[in-house]
Amino acid sequence: MSDLVLLETDRLVMSGWRMDQLDDLVRLHGTEDVARYLSLSGAPWSREKAEAAESELEQAKADLEKLNAKYSDRDVMAAAKKVGFAAELMTAEDIKLVDRAETLETRMERLEETLEDHPDGYEDGEGKAVTHCLLLSGGLDSTVLLHRLAREDSGRTLRAIHVHHGLQAGADHWAAHCERTCRALGVAFQVVRIEVARGSGEGLEAAARRGRMAAFAQALEDGGVLALAHHRDDQAETLLLRALRASGSDGLGAMRPSRRFARGWLWRPFLALPRQALLDYARAHGLEWIEDPSNASDAHDRNYLRRRVMPLLQARWPQAAAALARAAQLQREAVDLLEAGDREALALVRGADPACLHADRLAALPPARRARVLRRWIDALGLPPLPARGVAGIDAWLRQAPATGTAAFAWHGAVVRLWRGLLWAGTGSPAVPDGLRLAWDGTGPLAWPGGGCLALAPAAAPGEIPAPGGLLQVHPRRGGERIVLPGRRHSHALKHVLQELGIPPWVRARLPLLSDRDGTVLAAADLVVSAPLDAWLRATGRRLLWTGPQPTGADAG
Repeated sequence: MSDLVLLETDRLVMSGWRMDQLDDLVRLHGTEDVARYLSLSGAPWSREKAEAAESELEQAKADLEKLNAKYSDRDVMAAAKKVGFAAELMTAEDIKLVDRAETLETRMERLEETLEDHPDGYEDGEGKAVTHCLLLSGGLDSTVLLHRLAREDSGRTLRAIHVHHGLQAGADHWAAHCERTCRALGVAFQVVRIEVARGSGEGLEAAARRGRMAAFAQALEDGGVLALAHHRDDQAETLLLRALRASGSDGLGAMRPSRRFARGWLWRPFLALPRQALLDYARAHGLEWIEDPSNASDAHDRNYLRRRVMPLLQARWPQAAAALARAAQLQREAVDLLEAGDREALALVRGADPACLHADRLAALPPARRARVLRRWIDALGLPPLPARGVAGIDAWLRQAPATGTAAFAWHGAVVRLWRGLLWAGTGSPAVPDGLRLAWDGTGPLAWPGGGCLALAPAAAPGEIPAPGGLLQVHPRRGGERIVLPGRRHSHALKHVLQELGIPPWVRARLPLLSDRDGTVLAAADLVVSAPLDAWLRATGRRLLWTGPQPTGADAG
C-alpha cells in the first residue's frame, strides 16, 4: 500500500505496509495484548476488517486531501473518524493530517475553556456577575469573542461597543454590520463616535488607540470588565514591535491577560490562543466578519511584521509566535518581581503628600530603580507616561543640587518641578491673564481664570462686603504686595508669608488676591487672611473658601 521508507539499517527496514504483508500484520495486530500497544484504538485486527478497510482507507485519503485543500480542519477530522478501524492503517503522511485535525480539536477545547478564567474581582461583593463590555470592530477576532460570550449562560450582562473613528470609507457599513450581528445574538449594542487627532505627533494609529481606550474607560461601569480579542499572534507582534522600539522590561512584557483598567478590569481571554483557532471556530459556526482593507497594506508597522516578517520567522522556526508569546510571559513575571521592589522604594521616598517625593531619598536609589520609581509615581498620579528624556532630566537635577535646586520638566499637559528638596508633579493650569481685575460682592462663587473658585460660606448679602462700595477686587500677584496679619501691627511682605507657609512658587503665581478699592491686600485665596477681613469673617460667622491650585503641589502648571 505504501513504499514509504521511514528508517533503514543493515538489519532493519521501517516502512509503510503493503497488502501482500497483510497476513503478517494480522498475526501481529490480532493479539489483544499486542494490539493495545500498536493500534491507535487499542483493538485487535482481523483479516476481514483489514480487507474491508483497504477500500475505505483509499476513499478516505482522497476525501482528506479534498477537504484539507478546501480549508476546514474540522471536516478533515470528521472524515478521519468516519474511517474508524481503517485509520489504524494510515501511512505516516495520513497520520499527519489526523494529527493536525486533533490539534484543531485541542485548540477548540482551549477556546471553549479559556472563557472560564476571569480576572480577579469580576463579580461584585454579592457574587453577581458585573457587566462585560466588548470591543467589537466587526473583524474576525472580536466577532468570535462576541459569539462565544453571547453563547455562555453565565448570567453576566454583555454589551458590545463599536468605536466609529471615521477613518475608513466603509466605517458606516462596519457599524451597521456590527449592529446586525449583535441583534441576531441578542446582545446590547452601542456606537461611540470619536474624533482622532491627526496633528498630535503620536501617529494616527496611536491616536486612534488612545481615543478608543478613552471611550471605553468612560463607558465602563464600576467593577465592569472590558473584553478584548487579542490572541497569541498579536502578542508575538507586540513583543517584536516593542523590542524594535527599545522598550524596557515593562514594555517587553507586552499585553497582560487581565489588569486593572479605569473603574474595572481589562480582560484578554484569547491571549494564549493562536489566530488559527479563532479562524477555525468562525468557520465551524458559520460566522461572518469584515476584513479591514488597511490590513492588506504594509504601511503600518504591525501589518509589515504580520505580512512580511512573521512568515519568514515561522518558515525557519514554526513555533516562533508561541516562543515570542512565552518570552513576553517570562518578562511579565520578571516585571511582577520588579514592581514589588518598586512599591517598597516608592513608599520610602514619597512625602506626606502623594504628589511629592523627597529628592535626596530618590537620589540615593540605584539609577535603574530610580527610573522605575519615577514612572510608577507618575502613573499613580494619573498623569501621562513620563518620557525617557524626563527621567534623564530629573536624574541631572538630582546629581546637581538635590537639596536646593529649582527646575521643571513639562510634557503632554503635565509638569514635574524640583523645589526645596522635593519633586512635585501634577497637571498644568491655564495662566492667569496679566492685568486681570475682577469685582466680587461675595453673593455667589467667583470662577478664577487660573483654575479654581472663590466663595463665602454662607454667601454675603448685597453690599455687605467690608470694602468701599461693598465690592472686593480680585487679581493675581504682581510682586511687592504687603499684608497686615491678625495680631500684628506692621505689614509683612506677602511673598515671605507664602514662602513660610511652604507654598510653591508656581502655585503662588496662580493664587487670587483679594483687595479693597484702595489696593489694600485683604487675602491670598483662603491661605492668608488679613486682620481686618479676619475680624469681619469672625463677626459674621463666615468662611472664605478657595478651590483650585493647592499648596501641596497637586497642581503643577
